[in-house]
Amino acid sequence: MKEVDQILLDLKRRIFKPIYFLSGEETHYIDVLSDYIEHHVLEEADREFNQTVVYGKDVDLGGVLGLAKQFPMMSEHNVVIVKEAQNLKELNKSAGGDDEGSSKSSNSANSVSAQFLHYINHPQPSTILVFCFRNKTIDKRSAIAKALQKNAVFLESKKLYDNQIPEWIGAYVKEKGYTIGPKATFLMSEFLGNDLGKISNEVNKLLISLPKGQEITVELVQDNIGISKDYNVFELQDALAKRDVLKANRIVNYFAANEKDHPAPMILVTLYGYFSKILKYHFLQDKSKFAAAGALGVNPFFIEGYSRAAANYSAAKLKQIFSYLKECDLKTKGVDNSTISNGELLKELVYKILH
Repeated sequence: MKEVDQILLDLKRRIFKPIYFLSGEETHYIDVLSDYIEHHVLEEADREFNQTVVYGKDVDLGGVLGLAKQFPMMSEHNVVIVKEAQNLKELNKSAGGDDEGSSKSSNSANSVSAQFLHYINHPQPSTILVFCFRNKTIDKRSAIAKALQKNAVFLESKKLYDNQIPEWIGAYVKEKGYTIGPKATFLMSEFLGNDLGKISNEVNKLLISLPKGQEITVELVQDNIGISKDYNVFELQDALAKRDVLKANRIVNYFAANEKDHPAPMILVTLYGYFSKILKYHFLQDKSKFAAAGALGVNPFFIEGYSRAAANYSAAKLKQIFSYLKECDLKTKGVDNSTISNGELLKELVYKILH
């Protein structure tokens, strides 16, 4: 994320701003920036007297402002970090939270909000005040939000789309001084989802035992991240693409016997995305490798597989498959189903797709 990269670059150059408001659904970026500020702005000896970390559920905004207005002791900066800032009731109101309450408490909150607005416009120059507003952001129409966007470092981090995750993994691994192939990135993204914090933790654990520059292979991913070599969604997709009945049934039987490790909702989402790309491939005017890869949002490495799958599944058959996926999804949620397990529903789905 270019905006995050620029903020981090400024921090490393020790170009600091008085207020950082880090918000949004993608908490990985919030953690990266706040952790850097927490561990690098002040020397360790200065943190005891000049750095305060509080949590939104334990303080109010008035208390935070009091901390921010303090002067540093024998240091250039006073650092105040508010973690879980979305729990500050005065800010939560600006995020569309519960604004019910007595007139007295409402007036008090408005008074503190006015003080905060004044502080945003006239911050303490020696203080670095950081808000970690996780999983949501404040209403941009509010006066506080407008002031923050004008006078502070204001970040709203959004979740990446699923098709952006493999590229993100590749870039993250490269940044760490290693390489990773497209199949390994795809497998990792399918297994770990789009939680960048979870992905980065798994990658970091994997890299501990590897020499710099080594490639992260499919085998390393399978061995270190708990993905079965033969029984995973990637292999199921491959079997379905080839209409390999034996392999597909072997995999789905394994899923059915291990429902906890292979939840049906995650498998259904993955298969829906996969067959959507196959349908899109059918209607591409330019099916050349790199043009198709760009249109589908995948690595060119996978285009041959989509081409093969499109040859095995007509547009009419794909229309049926989407109805099967929808039916299976509803049944896993209890609609028109009270007795059939999710594993059995997946078996039925695979049968319908292949026949």
